[in-house]
Amino acid sequence: MVPIDSTGKPTPAARVVAALAADNSSTRLNAALAVGTHPDPGLVDALVARGGVEPDFFVRDMLTWALTRLPSEITMPRLLAELDSAHAQARSQALHTLSKIGDRSAWPAITTALLRDADDTVARTAWRAAVVLVPDAERSALATELAMQFGRGDREVQLSLSQALVALADVVEPVLEAAAAHRNPAVRVHARATERLLYDPDAGFDLAVHEARRVAVLGPDREESPGADR
Repeated sequence: MVPIDSTGKPTPAARVVAALAADNSSTRLNAALAVGTHPDPGLVDALVARGGVEPDFFVRDMLTWALTRLPSEITMPRLLAELDSAHAQARSQALHTLSKIGDRSAWPAITTALLRDADDTVARTAWRAAVVLVPDAERSALATELAMQFGRGDREVQLSLSQALVALADVVEPVLEAAAAHRNPAVRVHARATERLLYDPDAGFDLAVHEARRVAVLGPDREESPGADR
């Protein structure tokens, strides 16, 4: 039942909830913008729930922004609960929003299951959230866990993993060195491409992969240093 006021009309909150589910994406975008501009804790459930089903990227991004405008003690419990959802988009959107809030108390919720999620979008979002939320003492362990995903997926998935590992900076070097000697050629190439990005961020991922494949063919004795000019 839609909440109504004393005049028999839907309440302002009910109108916002209806607008968030409108057929027109512009209407949904404006509704999310309005909630963020005038934050209402009573709408947190509606924002989180809509994020789990919203098809438009820009509207989802606005929903996340609206949630960051609310106190984290209100939003965090609802987002953490969403991580157990059976729906991949709900998990992914909750992870994305948690990374934007940036409250490291959410770190224990970034589980191994999420980092290894069978859905590539969820896993990619979990990797990004993890590097934002991880405590300093857990960075090395996170690097080791992420390295287990080397060779997974298409270009975009592999790029996301490389970016997450590069963001961990100094702690990732031993992990990359070990993975570069892996028996699986796809793992070796991905690890070497990530290593090249670590030392030469301007090289670009495609060039890094090309160079890593060249090394895989020619052998490490023919490899130039990752930061060398070409």
